[in-house]
Amino acid sequence: MDSTSTSGSKHPPPPQSYRSRQDSVMALPGREGQELTHGSGAGKAIGVFTSGGDSQGMNSAVRAVVRMGFYLGCKVYYIREGYQGMVDGGDHIQEATWASSSGIMQMGGTVIGSARCADFRSRDGRLKAAENLVKCNITNLVVIGGDGSLTGANLFRIEWSSLLDELLEAERITPDLHQQCSHLNIVGMVGSIDNDFCGTDMTIGTDSALHRIIEAVDAIATTASSHQRAFVLEVMGRHCGYLGLVAALATEADWVFIPEWPPEAGWEDTLCNKLSAERALGQRLNIILVAEGAIDREGKSITAEMVKNLIIERLKYDTRITVLGHVQRGGKPTAFDRILGARMGAEAVLALMDAAPGTPACVVSLDGNQTVRVPLMECVQRTKAVQNAMDAKNFEEAVRLRGKSFQNNLATYRKLSKLRPPKGLCDSSGKHCVTGKKLAVMNIGAPACGANAAVRSFVRLALTKGYEVLGIHDSFDGLLYGDDDDHRIRVKSLAWTDVQSWTGRGGSLLGTKKIVASKYGMDKIAAKLKEYDISGLLIVGGFEAYHSALQMAEAREQFDAYCIPIVVIPCTISNNVPGTDFSLGADTALNEIADICDRIKQSATGTKRRLFIVETMGGYCGYLATMSGLAGGADAAYIYEEKFNITDLRNDVNHLKDKIITAGVQRGLILRNENANANYSTDFVFNLFSEEGKGTFTCRKNVLGHMQQGGVPSPFDRNYGTKMASKAVDYIIGKIEENTKEDGTVYSNSPDSAVLLGMTKRHLSFTPVQELRAETNFEQRLPKNQWWLKLRPLLRILAKHRETAYVPEGVACGVDEVEDEDNA
Repeated sequence: MDSTSTSGSKHPPPPQSYRSRQDSVMALPGREGQELTHGSGAGKAIGVFTSGGDSQGMNSAVRAVVRMGFYLGCKVYYIREGYQGMVDGGDHIQEATWASSSGIMQMGGTVIGSARCADFRSRDGRLKAAENLVKCNITNLVVIGGDGSLTGANLFRIEWSSLLDELLEAERITPDLHQQCSHLNIVGMVGSIDNDFCGTDMTIGTDSALHRIIEAVDAIATTASSHQRAFVLEVMGRHCGYLGLVAALATEADWVFIPEWPPEAGWEDTLCNKLSAERALGQRLNIILVAEGAIDREGKSITAEMVKNLIIERLKYDTRITVLGHVQRGGKPTAFDRILGARMGAEAVLALMDAAPGTPACVVSLDGNQTVRVPLMECVQRTKAVQNAMDAKNFEEAVRLRGKSFQNNLATYRKLSKLRPPKGLCDSSGKHCVTGKKLAVMNIGAPACGANAAVRSFVRLALTKGYEVLGIHDSFDGLLYGDDDDHRIRVKSLAWTDVQSWTGRGGSLLGTKKIVASKYGMDKIAAKLKEYDISGLLIVGGFEAYHSALQMAEAREQFDAYCIPIVVIPCTISNNVPGTDFSLGADTALNEIADICDRIKQSATGTKRRLFIVETMGGYCGYLATMSGLAGGADAAYIYEEKFNITDLRNDVNHLKDKIITAGVQRGLILRNENANANYSTDFVFNLFSEEGKGTFTCRKNVLGHMQQGGVPSPFDRNYGTKMASKAVDYIIGKIEENTKEDGTVYSNSPDSAVLLGMTKRHLSFTPVQELRAETNFEQRLPKNQWWLKLRPLLRILAKHRETAYVPEGVACGVDEVEDEDNA
């Protein structure tokens, strides 16, 4: 088993439904034996502000801070216009209300404003800020901004006692206020589209900025191809190349210039030779991405204009420049950034409640799929260390300090962006490879975005290691029955160029079927694997893919053909595969649902007091309903895993009526998973709410259907699929090399040679499929333990339900622990 695997551990039983909990109890890490109940933060005041550059998702974080604060009984204040508003005081410090945080989640930017503030850099400015906070009894601050904003907040915290002493001496505050406000607690969240802050995998706004970039590149690619043009796109990233690098991976860009990886001397010749060779192979367009902070090895700037002029002068190509600029900051936040903001905002409030006098300031960060609390200044120092390494032209060290995720992105891009496999390992057709061994790849299950990115990555990276790759079209149909009615070959070698431009395409270009292996006959499949001499197999797909791999592993005693390395990459919008927190395609589907819900709610503009009931896909798995509910600010999400009855529905009707009447909320949203309950169908729920809501609100119903499977893959799914396939290639080849016999055949029947590759909390893990059997509900096609269920109480809290208990998810860790994780 891979060293990072978490399989074999005993999972706790599924969490108790929030509906059956009578005590609103919140247990915080570090407070063993101490329980916080609803309203236990009464008497405390929290200030929340955004500072520095704006980023999409900030409003979701602000909303979560306000509503989690209300849940605990705290007063929450908006500090408008960042540090400037704190210094100016007056109307800039405004008590938040429930209604004022309503309807802001889907908005880009920051509704409470952000501004640069020179005044706060002086002690006199910080003295004024302290006075203004003390007057409102604010001794807890949530700072949403970049490293400069967070560093300023930490200095403010350190000086707080002396500032209050000075205010008392000048008789600007009373002795009582001096005593009541003697300590200041600070918790930060990083809002930055550049993802340039060490100590977190993703900053709030990065995913949305990637969406803007990739939307632009996808749009430009069509016109560039029509006219055989080259396009040079300048993206943001003055000090960090994350946006450029990941966008290059996700769009199959021909070249990327980023600050941390300057090109070698003579790069001009290398670039022109590559572009020329691509055109000779029939490629009609070229895309080059340039981060605004790109430099060469001597530290000299490389600009989009320089690259354009080079291509025109050397190659005479029609070349254009597009500077995306602040477009990358604009638009509404993605589902990922909305959920990230909600999780981080709630955790920030809990971290403040957990703080004691003298507690160091922390940053709420994301490590894999785990919310963590990391020491603020430790993160700031690591971030500065990256810049120091770059200033010293130690670029390898700068890349190392960015963390393993950045390193792997860079290494994967360098391999995939080659023109062809290395000479001596494979020819351009992919049929004649030095190892003489064949790998195979197939899709099983319903189509989901990200599958094609995984297949492209697997094919190209296997070829770079000298392995031929057979593409099996139409799942087991293609393997067993060969050519189809149109005489299309369904099992064939895939060349380097065969998978060109697959990353950004939705659906399954290999073709797929929702039928498990046993339905075809295990003997027949084994015979075909032998016939094609397959030494390793990658299956990209949903629950059927996992189930088929399990059946193959369990049939090894009967059929030697299955004694080869088999890896499953989960790929389904339902996210219902055991052994992983995330499946390919789920992120794209969440964005589709969030976008549709935004449009549905927008359609009610001018229509007062309307409730929308939306049915999502997912089979028996409530992931889509729950997470899109968090992303869309839903009032409730009904799912199979959490039983509900007519009393619960009636209570939700009354809750919604009360919120509309007392809080002034004009629109409501309820999501229902398609198989949530056979009797309480979408029609039943719609009719019930329509009848019981008469006189208070009206209802509309929407069944989203297969729109959730469509569209183009999101940046997350493109990058996730690419990197997961990269790890799968290394794993399969490693197992082949370990288990090749003297006659050259491969034989491996150990459990760790038939595995599922997934992300679990903070780790990418290869887990034997046979071990996952015990964790699987085969009747409903669900994992027995699903991490996202712990977020359902957060959905209820943010919708103003009070009967809910919430267990914090954040754990404390150091920046090294975050940066050293090998996350996608």
